[in-house]
Amino acid sequence: MVLKVIDATECRTGTVIIIDGQPCTVKSVDVSKTGKHGASKCRIEASEIFTGKKKITAVPGSTRFDVPLVEKKRGQVLSVAEDRSTASIMDLDSFETLDVKIMEEVKNDVEVEKQVEYWDIEGPKAIMRVF
Repeated sequence: MVLKVIDATECRTGTVIIIDGQPCTVKSVDVSKTGKHGASKCRIEASEIFTGKKKITAVPGSTRFDVPLVEKKRGQVLSVAEDRSTASIMDLDSFETLDVKIMEEVKNDVEVEKQVEYWDIEGPKAIMRVF
């Protein structure tokens, strides 16, 4: 579910937008106006949330971007896969169990019975922080 749609000129640092079907966090935005009758151009530098890949796109200022709904939820780790890429967690609000990807930054901190924060962005989920 898309939360809202914004123009490229409205993007700010830290905004989460959809680029090429992937949720990305905006790192920087450069807006330039070409001339007296020219339309503005935006150069947006962003990184994918789940893979960390850097994306740079240059678009007209009137280009519309989807802003996804980012749900930040808490859960408790039930088990961790041997390769430490995924974990089985229990949501602390609904008590449902989920298999969730573990982000590289927190891979070594995730242990059984620890509480974690996971993000649900338009379906895909990932553990972002350990408490």
